[in-house]
Order: sequence, then C-alpha cells, then structure tokens
Amino acid sequence: MSFDPVRIGVIGTGRFGILHAKTLLGLAESELVALVDCSEKALAELPEEFSGIPKYSAPEDALRKSSAEAWVVSTSTADHVQVTSMLLEQDAHVLLEKPISGNLQEALKLSPMVSQTQGKLMLGHILLFNSEFRALQSECRSRGGFEYATCYRMRPAKHADDYPGETPFHLTMVHDLYCLQALVNGKEPTHISAQAHYNQKGSMDLALAQLGWPDGSLATFSAGFLTPEAMSAEGFDRMEIFGKNWMARMHPNPRPLEVWDENYVPPMTLEILTDSNTNTGMLAEELRCFCKVVRDLEPIPKGTRYQDGIQVMRWLDRLTEASENSGKLSQSG
Repeated sequence: MSFDPVRIGVIGTGRFGILHAKTLLGLAESELVALVDCSEKALAELPEEFSGIPKYSAPEDALRKSSAEAWVVSTSTADHVQVTSMLLEQDAHVLLEKPISGNLQEALKLSPMVSQTQGKLMLGHILLFNSEFRALQSECRSRGGFEYATCYRMRPAKHADDYPGETPFHLTMVHDLYCLQALVNGKEPTHISAQAHYNQKGSMDLALAQLGWPDGSLATFSAGFLTPEAMSAEGFDRMEIFGKNWMARMHPNPRPLEVWDENYVPPMTLEILTDSNTNTGMLAEELRCFCKVVRDLEPIPKGTRYQDGIQVMRWLDRLTEASENSGKLSQSG
C-alpha cells in the first residue's frame, strides 16, 4: 500500500519518545519532522542521528513553525490531556501514549474534543501490535473464545522504590487488561475483585485481580514488583489461555532469543528493534497503523480508541477500590 509519508512530530523525548523517533526515522510510511521537549538540556543531548531534525522547546512553537500533520505525544502523564487538547484543537492527528491521564476524571475532559474530531485520536498500546499476541488473538477468535485466561507481569522489587506512588495495577497490570479487553471484544465484566500485598515499607508490591464475564469466561491477573536483581531488568511476562479442548501460552518477555559470549547477555525483552534500516516489531507496526489512520486508509483499531482507554481506566478504578475493600494481604517480612 503506497501513500505519501506522513509528516510526524514527537512531543516528549524521554526513553519512549526516543524509541518512537528512532522507529519513525526507519519507516517508509513516515517522515520525522519535529522533536519537542520543554527541557533544552534533553534536546541538546539527543543522539546524533537526530541532528537534522528541527527541535522545539514548546509544543505551541512546533505547531506554528513545523510541517507536522500528525503528532506522537510521549510527555509525562500529567501533561497528556493538556497537550492532546491543544493538538486536537488544531485538527491534528494524535497518537497518545498510555495512559490517557493519571486519573479517570482528568481523562474524561478529552471526551468533548474527541467527539468533535472523530478519528483523530489514537491511543498507543503496543502490546496490541505484538506479533505473538496477534497470533494468540487469531487463535482465540477462530476457536470461539476462551474459558479461562491468566496473566503474569512481574518486575524487579526495586520498582516499588523507583516508581513512588505507582502501583502494579496502573504501572504493569494495565497492559494485560488491554490485551484481555481485546480478546473479549470490549465486553464489560460482570465480576471484578482484587487483592493487594504491601512490602515492609508500606508500598504495594503485588496486585491480584479477577474478572468474569456473562458467558462464564474468567481471567486472573498477577502483577508485582517481586523479581530479584539477578533477573532481567524488565522482569518477565506470561499469558496462558484455556478454551474448549485447547490452550495456548505466550512468553513475550523475555523474547525467545538467547545469546552467549564471554559475559552474560540478557535475552531480548520487548519486540522493538530500531537498529536496522527497516525497523520491525510492535512499535513499528503501531506507527505504521497510525500513518494509515492519518491517511484515512484504516479506522482506528479497537483497543486503541479513546473509549477503549476510558473503559480500561474504569476497570482500574474498580479494581483499586476492590483491593482496598478486601483488606491488605499480610506484609512481607
């Protein structure tokens, strides 16, 4: 499918913003035309490969001076709604990195603007573009759905200190909630329950959740900051699906690639490759999809629509409330 490359700017040049920018540089479907960050220091320290890309310290200046027709918003979560509102007001297409906002009430402020600019806001949820998950989704669809799903998403114990105020519900379990939302085609669960465990410092280090749907299908989730330092810094992810006379298991992290030399080389974690002339992986597929959305060649896919993000945020609020009502599990130590 051939079309003129979409002129895209990236707002926010942190770790994930740089991944977006590197990926866009390697896609035939896009042209990276602007990099925006309120930190002049961050802009000055960008890799050499971005030396020819115009840089701006304010989104307003970038909107006025750059040739971008679409934007990736990868700022801090606190700025998501404000920046996205400004871009939508200028009739630009936006790919907004998750989460929409830090809380549901703030996220709902975008609703009127999204209604006025139908098809302009797409949410960034790269796991929905993961090749393994897409294969699993296809299997589930062709086999009539699942009866039971279980998801594990574990990260290093020091995450509890490195991300103060963040819980496993919002930092990690949210990704699996989006995956299950896609597998049930957005159906609302009729049962929600949750429990939480806290470490000796009083920080939540384990979140457990259960969802049930009217057809009897069940899903359980375990997300925590429990893995020891000897494991990968990205922890591990696993998903298992059980249906009528079939099951499937997915290990998207770490990826099934192992390398040995004089020293230990950790397995590849996320399916994101930006070190080749042709970028591959789930982030590349997400951005290719966004380019087709901008060119009106595809609709915004289910799971990346604004209403999908709001639905998962409502689930998270209910799970958090359920975990608080169930009481704390015994503290470790």
